[in-house]
Amino acid sequence: MSAHVRAEDRECPLSTAMSYVGEWWTILILHDCFDGYTRFDQFEANIGLSSSMLTTRLKTLVDNGILAKRAYQERPVRHEYVLTDLGRSLRPILVAMAAWRNEQLAPSERAMVLVDTETGREVEPETIDPVTGLPVSDPRFAFRAGPAAGEEMRARYDVP
Repeated sequence: MSAHVRAEDRECPLSTAMSYVGEWWTILILHDCFDGYTRFDQFEANIGLSSSMLTTRLKTLVDNGILAKRAYQERPVRHEYVLTDLGRSLRPILVAMAAWRNEQLAPSERAMVLVDTETGREVEPETIDPVTGLPVSDPRFAFRAGPAAGEEMRARYDVP
């Protein structure tokens, strides 16, 4: 992999998003957070990272504004990690990733499913355009250069 970072990568929303959540441990920590876990020992037990590695990973998530660290005990001082608004906004991404994987499996092979807690019905989420009601996977939807796009991004996405 080249050490040179292309200008397109710096402004591409996919590249930026991956810089926040592109490692497996991030997804697992977020998954635990959405399941209600907030404490270091809970993450450590569920994910299996060494304590030093987990400390580093949690610090990165706090530094990136995904989690907030707050004391829940004074003596000795103990902290918990809670999702920020930015962190909570990642839930649909995790739901979509799990749904994508589950689509590849027979219903009997799915270890975790999304359900409506009021009805118990399994939900198969889909990302749609609210104006047309079409799934964004429809070929009519395509990326184009946005207002802040640089030269490389415009060269890639501007329609002639």
